[in-house]
Parts: sequence; C-alpha cells; structure tokens
Amino acid sequence: MRFSAILFVIATSMALSGSVKIKTLVFPIESNNSYAELVPLKPLQLKAFTLCMRVATELTGRREVIFAYRTKEVDELNVWRELDGRLSLYLRSSSEGVLFQVPELGALQTHLCVAWDSSSGAAALFMDGRRSLTKIHKKGHTINQGGKVILGQDPDNYLGSFEAKQSFVGEISDVNMWDSVLSDSTIQDLVSGKEVPRGNVFDWETTQLKITGRVEVINREM
Repeated sequence: MRFSAILFVIATSMALSGSVKIKTLVFPIESNNSYAELVPLKPLQLKAFTLCMRVATELTGRREVIFAYRTKEVDELNVWRELDGRLSLYLRSSSEGVLFQVPELGALQTHLCVAWDSSSGAAALFMDGRRSLTKIHKKGHTINQGGKVILGQDPDNYLGSFEAKQSFVGEISDVNMWDSVLSDSTIQDLVSGKEVPRGNVFDWETTQLKITGRVEVINREM
C-alpha cells in the first residue's frame, strides 16, 4: 500500500507540473553522411501545408539546409538558412525561392513555421508565433508524392550526393506538418504549448525516424 501511494504521488506531481518529454535531434558536426529520415503519415501530395519545428544553430557564414523533401526527379520542398541569415522556401527545384529577412537563428531555440497555399501562392513564415509579410510563390502548383523527407542534409539525388558544407549543424525537434494552412492563432497556441490538432502529415510524437550516421537522439523535458 505504501509503495502504491508513493507511485501515486509521483504520478500526480508529474501531471501537476505539466512535465512533457520531447525527442530532439542533435547534429553535432558538419558531415556528408549523417541525417534523419522522417516517414510521413500520408503521401506528400500537397496543395497547401504548414510545416513547424523548433530549431537552434550557431553556424554563420554559410548556407545550411533545414528541411528537404525530394522525389527521384527533383527537389520538391526545401527550407534553407541562407548565407546572409535569411530563411527561404523553394518548391519544385525553382531557381528562385521566396526569401524572408528575419532575425537570425542562433543558439537559443526558435519555433519556426512555414506555410504555403497553392490557390493563391501565398507563403509566409512564423518565428516564435510572429508572422512575416506574405510573399507569392508557385501559384497553382502541387507538391508531388513519392519522395523522401530528411533532416540534416540536402540530397542532390534521391537519397545521396550530400555536401558537408550544406549540412545542418545544431538541433531540431517538434517537427509537425499539416496538409493545410493553420490559422495565426493556432500557430501561436502551438508555440505556447497549448493543445492543438497534431500534424496529419508528420506528427512528432508518432512519426517514425530512421537515423543514419552521427545524429544523436535525446529526450528533454519541456
């Protein structure tokens, strides 16, 4: 009885404290062979999306990939941190993506979201719940299914030809993706830790990860 009571007290304390553990991917060094593949919950046949994650990186003075989705033919959806610190979205191997002048990513964790809608071409970026201006990109376009989503590397073919100088160094966690554009208020709720519908393309709590090379998976308390 006493042991059961102790377990009950521990469980109650954790519930009251709101303690939640979340897995975090740490990419400790530049490499041309270390990455994490995310297995989607549904095919990425998308006319709209919202992609959110928590990111921290101290790299400066070079371009690094944050999110990459590529089919056998082309890069379908890439998010980059550019050489000058701007963040960018590229769809369907477009030579010109949309770039956003925002505060630079750093060692302090940032909640980052990118949203896009095909019907209008509207693309926007959110940093810690604050929304950027709207830019127009690939109006009428559809993101095609059948590819691979990876974190940590930019594939120049289906799943290879990586370059260390474009690899991601830092940490990424809480990657969620929806096949729709979330409202500003929903994204703000997500940042603050309120309950929101989980991603139906990627749900960080359930999405399968395939780790290759030197990527550390740690669990930390939120």
